[in-house]
Amino acid sequence: MSTETSQADISKRRAWVIAARPQTMPAALAPVLVGTGLAVRDGVFAPLPALVALVGAALIQIGTNFANDYYDAERGADTAEREGFTRVTAGGLIDPAEVKRAMWLTFLAAIVVGAYLVAVAGLPIMIVGLVSVAMGVAYTGGPYPLAYHGLGDVFVFVFFGLVAVAGTYYVQAAAALGVEFLTLVPRAELVPVAAVVAALPIAAISTDILVVNNLRDREEDAEADKNTLTVRFGYGFSRAQFVLLIGMAYAIPPVFAASTGDLTVLLPMATLPLAVPLAKTVVTETAGDALNPALERTGKLLAAFAALFAVGLAL
Repeated sequence: MSTETSQADISKRRAWVIAARPQTMPAALAPVLVGTGLAVRDGVFAPLPALVALVGAALIQIGTNFANDYYDAERGADTAEREGFTRVTAGGLIDPAEVKRAMWLTFLAAIVVGAYLVAVAGLPIMIVGLVSVAMGVAYTGGPYPLAYHGLGDVFVFVFFGLVAVAGTYYVQAAAALGVEFLTLVPRAELVPVAAVVAALPIAAISTDILVVNNLRDREEDAEADKNTLTVRFGYGFSRAQFVLLIGMAYAIPPVFAASTGDLTVLLPMATLPLAVPLAKTVVTETAGDALNPALERTGKLLAAFAALFAVGLAL
């Protein structure tokens, strides 16, 4: 186990916290913040659906983390040479069967919580929720694990970015404006173009969290036949990917400002002093002792950007 904390020093309770990976929670919180900020701007804010969406997003994130911990260990992707944070299954901290059971129970809890959103917003949310859970398992599990075939970036961009932001907006707009339960195609005012555009920075920075993770784990992933984009195309490709995604994120607030005349949406630009040194680290480093802090800093950047963007949209 390639972490600073030895197995003997970790209690069972602490091991479960490690497995849930709280440092990844910005990926669940950020899209809900931005979707809610946009809902406030458009006068369709609904507090209970927003809160339930946040709980559901957090449960899907935690369930996906449990799935990654379990399936990566099962496939041999987590070894003693791994430079990342502690993995409880491979490290022997929690029995694999318990981690797998926790995964399914967490996803079940997400479905139960999501039942309220289905009642509010109809079949589209049922479909989105079930597909999101299925993709959370398929990310590292199943017959064609996405992360092992270079599709992890697409999964994160779509589900933790576009779907999560637009879905958060949709459930609030549906609660405020009403919706036919059996309608499969939402009305335009329930998922406006602005919701998709606002989702792009969150999708980009969320994906960059994965990019940093894959840069750090490239050598071990290659040995385990985990063919991430970094394994397939090398360090240069993923470094360019990181920078381009960051560039996309910071291009969107000016687009909003230009189209609406509202300068408050430029608030996320205040996080540029965090983004620039982070990008410098990513394009120059490969070792875990540099990229592990960069991974956490990318999560913090996502949270700060999303919070300021949400406030800017709401104002």
